[in-house]
Amino acid sequence: MADFATSTHRAKWIFTPQALKEKYKEANKRAKQALEKYGATRMEVDVDGSFSYAEPQTDAKASADKHSRPKALKIEEEQLLRAFYEFKIQDVCDALTLPHKIQATALIYFKRLTCIYAACKAEENHVSAEQLGIGIEQDHHMILDNEMLSLGFDLIVYSPYRPLQGFITDMEEFGDANERQPEIMKNFHESAKAEVDRIMRTEAPLLFPPGQLALAAVRRSCELHNAIDFERYLKNVHYRQHPAHGISELYLNMNAIDVLINKLETPTSKDVKHIDRKLKSCLDPASHEKSKKRKHRSNEGSSEMHVM
Repeated sequence: MADFATSTHRAKWIFTPQALKEKYKEANKRAKQALEKYGATRMEVDVDGSFSYAEPQTDAKASADKHSRPKALKIEEEQLLRAFYEFKIQDVCDALTLPHKIQATALIYFKRLTCIYAACKAEENHVSAEQLGIGIEQDHHMILDNEMLSLGFDLIVYSPYRPLQGFITDMEEFGDANERQPEIMKNFHESAKAEVDRIMRTEAPLLFPPGQLALAAVRRSCELHNAIDFERYLKNVHYRQHPAHGISELYLNMNAIDVLINKLETPTSKDVKHIDRKLKSCLDPASHEKSKKRKHRSNEGSSEMHVM
């Protein structure tokens, strides 16, 4: 992963935990400010890829709408919604039998801003907007319109799947791994890939290099299958490769990744239904008003039925 060391991925998209926390807070604050100023958080994407909001509300209109304005999402609600859609991204990629590198790229793009369609194009794996639209039950024009969001971003990303394969190949030649039953090594490999799948749904890809994500997955798989002496293997790798990170630092980072995996949530549609409605009302207050009117009419109908 020598290229990663000099990449924009490493320079611009790997953060400290505190810096990442601050970015979430800043993004949430900007959304609240947009809701206050424009009455909505939806942005229009111009043909050149730039963003713009609606016209600022006048003081009179802002005052009149103040009490009916939808509430902005809390940071915790945003995180739960992200967790739901990250799981959905993996689900859609599996349904379309896309390679793991597409899934990883899509998840990293989503963590930054964008989606599966751009990931397929960046990784040169053709999936039409129409085909993807069917898979996610959305109008394909919505996909094409939002593709503009990816312009100006750093499209080359590094996922843990490539270094994982490198570790697996290296481990097969290490010590007595060749003497172990092929079935054990096969299960070990599949388990490690499943661990990477889970890691990709955490904040870890924004905090640690892909090689360390892969190494954390290997350690977790070793604990499950006892395929190899991981501690001895890590010392051997460190001796041969002289990496920039010391063994103690690697263990600290792998422990931190473990904590993120153990805290991983898989919200259901029911869990995020209220938050999703709240988000849609922030994006499009008109839909929020229509929903309130429908609810009001429904309540009136219920009262009439009760009187009768």
